[in-house]
Amino acid sequence: MNELESLKKELKELNTQYAQIRDIAPEKRGAFGRELNERKMAILEKIRVAEEAALDVAVEPLDITAPCGVNEALPTVYPVFQGSRHPLMTELDRVVSIYQLMGFDVMESRQLDDEFHMFDSLNFAKEHPARDGYDTFRTEEGLIPPAHTSTMQHRVLKAYRDKLAKGEEIAVVVPGRVYRNEDVDATHEHTFYQCEGVYVSRSCTLGDMLGILREFFEKYYEQKLNIRTQPGYFPFTEPSLEFLIEKPKALGGKKGDYLEMLGCGMIHPNVLKMAGIDPNEYHGFAWGGGIDRLVMLRYGLMDVRHFESGDLRFLREFK
Repeated sequence: MNELESLKKELKELNTQYAQIRDIAPEKRGAFGRELNERKMAILEKIRVAEEAALDVAVEPLDITAPCGVNEALPTVYPVFQGSRHPLMTELDRVVSIYQLMGFDVMESRQLDDEFHMFDSLNFAKEHPARDGYDTFRTEEGLIPPAHTSTMQHRVLKAYRDKLAKGEEIAVVVPGRVYRNEDVDATHEHTFYQCEGVYVSRSCTLGDMLGILREFFEKYYEQKLNIRTQPGYFPFTEPSLEFLIEKPKALGGKKGDYLEMLGCGMIHPNVLKMAGIDPNEYHGFAWGGGIDRLVMLRYGLMDVRHFESGDLRFLREFK
């Protein structure tokens, strides 16, 4: 037993003596208590000195030039059983799996993109305010951390357009991380996740899109839901809609309470043309919505900043 362990044992034994005070004559209790306190303070000071000395012990430096022993056992400094998956990653997998069960392929988004895929291929006008630095981050090289997963629409359409000639449809979802020049608060983050959906065929309609979205949200929230749409505006869809669901009962929702969940609409003919798809022969629809908000609603979370905080107390709630 080293000195520090011995001192802690001594302190533990001393603490048990405080229970003896009630058995001592009243006139002697004061002196007995003072003696115990003095001994306790002395032990605590020795423990403090011993702990500081332990921190000062020389540590053998790590040789970073040493070859890696690929066949050696993994270090146990951070046991894997102490970790867990981030709740956003768990729920993102759940979102993707629901769409996969409906027959959708998956294409991952990018962390950096260019002006063409971010704006030009999506029918954004040259003077559109979204191109301004007040809304969109840019690197010194002119690259753009995507502000939406729609930046992948052009790539999806080009990569899968051969399926149309075979009489098949394009059905792809694109999960990814996105970045906005936002003032951060309980409901806004500069970094979050979205999931994009793209569907193109000869005969698809808005009704098909609403059916797919309704099916997704009912599967995700595990209950039947009423849906509603309202007019919206996005340069890459026409017509454009905002999709709302009836607030789930699990979240305290009542009949007539609706929540806006995502933007959607029929893919604009100019977007199809840019990808080499004839809009007179094929039609498509697309949608995009945040994953973070889905998870917040599912678990009744009130502050989106928890996801990026790295707070272990929050993360352990999802182990």
